[in-house]
Amino acid sequence: MSLKALAARIFAAIVHYRSRRWIRNPQAAQLKVFRELLRQGRKTRFGREHGFESVHTYEDFASRVPIRDYEELKPWVQAILEGEEDVLWPGKPQYFAKTSGTTSGAKYIPITRLSIAEQVKASRNAILNYIHRTGRASFVNGKMIFLQGSPELHEKNGIKIGRLSGISAHFVPGYLQKNRLPSWETNCIEDWETKVDRIVDETVGENMTVIAGIPSWVQMYFEKLRERTGNEIGELFPQLELFIYGGVNFEPYRGRFEHLIGRRVSSIELFPASEGFFAYQDTDSGKGLLLLLDAGIFYEFVKAEEFFEPGARRYTIGEVEKGVNYVMVLSTNAGLWGYNLGDTVQFISLDPYRVIVSGRIKHFISAFGEHVIAKEVEYAMEQALEGTGARVAEFTVAPVIEPEGEELPYHEWLIEFEKEPADMEAFIASLDTRLQEQNSYYYDLISGNILQRLKITRIARDGFRDYMKSVGKLGGQNKVQRLANDRKLADGLYAFRK
Repeated sequence: MSLKALAARIFAAIVHYRSRRWIRNPQAAQLKVFRELLRQGRKTRFGREHGFESVHTYEDFASRVPIRDYEELKPWVQAILEGEEDVLWPGKPQYFAKTSGTTSGAKYIPITRLSIAEQVKASRNAILNYIHRTGRASFVNGKMIFLQGSPELHEKNGIKIGRLSGISAHFVPGYLQKNRLPSWETNCIEDWETKVDRIVDETVGENMTVIAGIPSWVQMYFEKLRERTGNEIGELFPQLELFIYGGVNFEPYRGRFEHLIGRRVSSIELFPASEGFFAYQDTDSGKGLLLLLDAGIFYEFVKAEEFFEPGARRYTIGEVEKGVNYVMVLSTNAGLWGYNLGDTVQFISLDPYRVIVSGRIKHFISAFGEHVIAKEVEYAMEQALEGTGARVAEFTVAPVIEPEGEELPYHEWLIEFEKEPADMEAFIASLDTRLQEQNSYYYDLISGNILQRLKITRIARDGFRDYMKSVGKLGGQNKVQRLANDRKLADGLYAFRK
């Protein structure tokens, strides 16, 4: 074992021991975070406007700070962009992470010195946790590739602005810099296809042991490697051990990955966002990500089914239940207060607290009252594919409310198959049945002849990629929306039907 690998194993054991303290005392950890956030928040304009001097309990806080999304928080963010200090957090943010907005253009998410330190620590600890639980550390001697956005930043009023993945590139530890690919120059290329071609140039022939990125874009990189060399990825990189990903469910992509690699590799799932790093996979014995309760983020949860009701109850970590779909609300050491992240989660364990990401509060299908969420369609796809030999590159789901003729409405699944099932009708039947089993409302609508069984529209090879390129969202942190209550994405994909 190399000295570097040995040091990694020792450090991993130390971090594991430290983590046990807050894992065993989760509510105390959250209370400590809450008190520190309030202490800092009292020094800010936001704190003065919301009476933080009189806030002593969580109940005080919840009564004074309403849940807000980005658009509602935007006036305070705009003040910071214009140069004002001590607005949401003492001083100025160190960075703004620029992300795609919804109703009014780009979003600028503040990142402070403290919050970026927690993000870096969480990324590191996710890998160290893997080393500790598996005992495998030799991969630290190989090359590691991170498919990410450009690290080039611009500045406004003393605050650097860029994509989160580009900001994170500035915090890769020195001991990993020699192992890291692609080069800085290649990482700065904005055009995604050109960038991936250059990454292929730089990585062919290297001893790649770790690859990180969003599955759909890593898949594109793998496909270009295979086109260039004619070899499976596992032959090109025989020491490839670990795939690190976040932002989307990997299971729909797993079959395609194993086909491209030629074998299964270990993986670590992360739950990061511009607003913070929330959880990571800490076990191989089941699903779920360990929620980080000591990392400068205070969590509240609102039942998704009640979220849009006036006065919906807010739950703290000690009050949550397993199996309930919650909207996650944050207050952070970057100055977000009562912030609606938009993601929904379900707890699958309360000791320790582990979550799965079930979808987005705005990403669902309920055109007929069924409220189908991302977790349900992804699980249905995973189960329907099992044992068929079929592989799916990408898919999305949308309602068809007014079909032609006398047809009943239905859900349309737009699927790009890498390999189609031998019996498409049996596959459709299985897919629909699996969805009915999970969602009783959908079952009732089907059995009551309100909806007909789902239909599949086949998308041509690379159709999703071509669509994303056509709307300027190819690569980087951009992801295909898994389902929607409208037909904007579905109708856009029609130009790429098979």
